[in-house]
Amino acid sequence: MDRIALLLVIIGALNWLLVGLFNFDLVAAIFGHNSFLSRAVYSLVGLAGIWSVSLLFRDRSRA
Repeated sequence: MDRIALLLVIIGALNWLLVGLFNFDLVAAIFGHNSFLSRAVYSLVGLAGIWSVSLLFRDRSRA
C-alpha cells in the first residue's frame, strides 16, 4: 500500500510541476476537464498524500 501511495503522490507532484512550469494539466488533458475520471484521479492522489503523512510518524526500525 505504501508503494502505491508513493506512486500516486509522485504522479500528482509531476502533474503540479507541469501546471507550474507550462500551465498544462496532464490529468485533465487525458481524462477531460472536470470529468468523473479526472476527479477520481485527483481524489486518489489526495488520499495517497494523506496516507503518506503516516509515513512521517512510523517507526523506522520496523523494516
